[in-house]
Amino acid sequence: MMHTTDPIDRRALVTRHNVTLNAADPLAPLSVGNGEFAFTADITGLQTFPEFHELGMPLGTHAQWGWHSLPNPENYRLEDTLEDYVVDGRNVPYATGRGEPDIYSPAASWLRANPHRLHLGQIGLRLTRADGSPAEIGDLENPRQTLDLWGGLLSSRFELEGQPVRVLTVCHPARDVLAVRVESPLLAAGRLAISLAFLYGAAEWGNAADWGHPDRHTTQARIAGRRADLIRVLDEDRYHVRVVCPAGAIRVKSQHAYEIARQDGGPLEVVFAFAPGEIAEPLPDFDTVGAAAAHHWQQFWISGGAVDFSACDDPRAAELERRVVLSQYLTAIQCAGSIPPQETGLVCNSWFGKFHLEMHWWHAVHFALWDRLPLLERSLPWYRSILPLAQATAERQGYRGARWPKMVSPDGRESPSEVGVFLVWQQPHPIYYAELCYRARPERETLERYREVVFETAEFMASYPAWDEAGRRYVLGPALIPAQESYGPERALTLNPTFELAYWHWGLETAQTWRERLGLERQPQWERVFQHLARPTIREGAYAAIETPPFTIPTDHPSMLAALGLVPPTSLIDPEVMGRTLDRVLQTWEWPTSWGWDYPMMAMTAARLGRTGQAIDALFIASENNRYLANGHNFQTARLPLYLPGNGGLLAAVAMMAAGWDGCPDLPAPGFPTDGRWRVRWEGLKRMP
Repeated sequence: MMHTTDPIDRRALVTRHNVTLNAADPLAPLSVGNGEFAFTADITGLQTFPEFHELGMPLGTHAQWGWHSLPNPENYRLEDTLEDYVVDGRNVPYATGRGEPDIYSPAASWLRANPHRLHLGQIGLRLTRADGSPAEIGDLENPRQTLDLWGGLLSSRFELEGQPVRVLTVCHPARDVLAVRVESPLLAAGRLAISLAFLYGAAEWGNAADWGHPDRHTTQARIAGRRADLIRVLDEDRYHVRVVCPAGAIRVKSQHAYEIARQDGGPLEVVFAFAPGEIAEPLPDFDTVGAAAAHHWQQFWISGGAVDFSACDDPRAAELERRVVLSQYLTAIQCAGSIPPQETGLVCNSWFGKFHLEMHWWHAVHFALWDRLPLLERSLPWYRSILPLAQATAERQGYRGARWPKMVSPDGRESPSEVGVFLVWQQPHPIYYAELCYRARPERETLERYREVVFETAEFMASYPAWDEAGRRYVLGPALIPAQESYGPERALTLNPTFELAYWHWGLETAQTWRERLGLERQPQWERVFQHLARPTIREGAYAAIETPPFTIPTDHPSMLAALGLVPPTSLIDPEVMGRTLDRVLQTWEWPTSWGWDYPMMAMTAARLGRTGQAIDALFIASENNRYLANGHNFQTARLPLYLPGNGGLLAAVAMMAAGWDGCPDLPAPGFPTDGRWRVRWEGLKRMP
């Protein structure tokens, strides 16, 4: 059923999915955060045993502003990585960074790895056995850890040699502040304290922590009573840390390590603040941080959308509800910041901590569909801030408008790559985001706020396709790599990927609609490209991935399905052909090569085709990269133990299946089966375009 006069019991819905762990799990650390800052903890509630998680899900303390660059004595520039490709009879430079075979050039390697996201500081427990030796994770007895989703509080309990320890961990909802409370007889015995250690920035693909170079960074400390003000300097980068404990003492342990202890028998409360500049505002105490977090999370859960599967008879419903609830929490703390998130959020680094703009859709579009549009809009001004760089990229390549980068850091400079610089499916995304904003607030102010980004995006989209005189059509590529990156080796020849054609068509049409809403004439060149865009290739009754050989490879993303799923209906796509395409994908695809967002992508396509059973089945395809761990994270591989586009994609698909989409059947939950097993209750969701 749909939402009724009886509101969903949101507290019951959320708290039945509180995460409780009774043993340490290297793949299930738990995080607290606020979208701008996050702290990920082990079974002790802090980062006491980081080595236990090194081969699982690493522990980090990350902020959206926390970046570091190694020195650049060679003054490497993006211009040092350019390679020309022949496009429509002219040379177009791409930042491939090609060096020796299968190796990036020194310039490209530096530019890819810098800046990299920084682990701001490791906060853990110093635990000592009775004989004075350091405790190990195996010494912990009867551990029990609970993440209270309703209040944002992480509560951890365990025993060491029969002595109880209780740790409470909470993040302030609006400041980069972590508050910790420790209770244990071990405090008075001097066998328990809180440790704080700093490290150098690591220019490695998946590691933000370099403990091997203490001489390359400095920690300037001013300790006065129960407060420490620390200035961290790493090459040309610096940040500030403040530590306050109402009762206890802060001691220097080594060059970059500190300890906070209390031995009078009372609990140890410590508040840590991190900031890119000097910290002027006084720090709140533990209780104040906890109260602010509790209020924030209760408001989060009672506002926006909700989906309740408790009345469903399908045995998969409870697991789907768990994934949905935990994904809301995880994306709120990892994907709702002032810049687009990296694929591993603020937990740990991947791709050097940089974020991928083609993934921003999967991270954050669901916020609009779940009626939490401000969480999407936090990151949208960033596109305006890098507009000059995006325009410069387009101009360098001989195009108009703005060409958005793929792999990028806050400075907006794209990263050299033999794959990323050839992707184009991130280009229409800003138009999609702006359209979601307008659907929520159909006002002149919304149009004015986003018009420049929309129009500059469309201007590039209209200048990028090449005119094919023989076919009397505009074509996408070459040089191009589609969302399905399996065709990378053919980038100099690839033409007309099905998904990108449909998305291009929709994006240009929507940009023209924005002009009309603003009282402007339709732009003639945009219209010409829109009207004469190449049609997708059909082979054996189904859509091929690309027009050119090898046409379709059954690996990586089956992205041709997104042409009617992520993309609303267009005149380019025939639903009957797309239905046959979906069937072929389900029969032939090599799922171990796929990614977490592929499954909700298929669900959205199946829903638009009226195949609601297949939509549910797609969400539960048995594949290692469609696993959802105990902490709610979507697992991919050992190298990529969490993958937030899977979580965000799931939320987008479920919102669409429940609330529907423009032109959907008039049913209570049009994307779910009507066989009586899926009695879905929902409220507060928005329709997808």
